[in-house]
Amino acid sequence: MNKALFFIFIVVFGLYVPFSRRPDFFDGLKTPAVIHFRLDSSTHKQKPFALFTLNGQTGYSVPAGYLFRSFNEGDKVEVIYENADPTKGAVYSWWGYWITWKELLFCIIGYFVLFQAAKSIVHAPAEEAMEELRNYEKKPKTRKPRYK
Repeated sequence: MNKALFFIFIVVFGLYVPFSRRPDFFDGLKTPAVIHFRLDSSTHKQKPFALFTLNGQTGYSVPAGYLFRSFNEGDKVEVIYENADPTKGAVYSWWGYWITWKELLFCIIGYFVLFQAAKSIVHAPAEEAMEELRNYEKKPKTRKPRYK
């Protein structure tokens, strides 16, 4: 049962991921970008940004700072962006675009909580339910005709 539940969880999560990315994976466009560190106005710290050029216009940038991911100045990356608004883009990578730490943490905790809830429900059924199951198994199976 544990393997079946885990398999169902992986299938559902796998179906959720491609349709939940922003910018959209199916409609998004990809282009090369270069990492540059700039001063973030809100935290006043140096943070990585992916700078890219579209149609001869330079200056498009998207934040590239992800938890557990580090970049160096001048690193080459690929950016996925929406054609309508290139500023709403993301660095196209497994960690940060496809899998984010918040989703991963939520899925692990959610899977554990729901699995424990399911185990506790079926672990110790009520005595009345067990008696009803025993009585049902003792009844002889009578076959009813389909048509009269």
